[in-house]
Amino acid sequence: MRTTVRLDDELLERLKAQARRENVSLTRLLNRTLRAGMQARRALPAKRRAYRERPHAMGEPRVALEKSLAVAAALEDHEIVRELALRK
Repeated sequence: MRTTVRLDDELLERLKAQARRENVSLTRLLNRTLRAGMQARRALPAKRRAYRERPHAMGEPRVALEKSLAVAAALEDHEIVRELALRK
């Protein structure tokens, strides 16, 4: 069957070069390439549902959240001291 297809110039040149390398006609190469592309598309896994995180109650905070930067700095200081102690 004959049909007209518009291809990008760069793509057409690449297809022609490959057809010359493989010593096959452009039509045969296009048919083979399209067939392989369609089969690969069918082989893709089915779309999975989006993952949803379920919220959990964690109770009342044990530290004052308005002082979170100070808490983070204290934890960082504690970690630095621990790492220095391990180097001895």
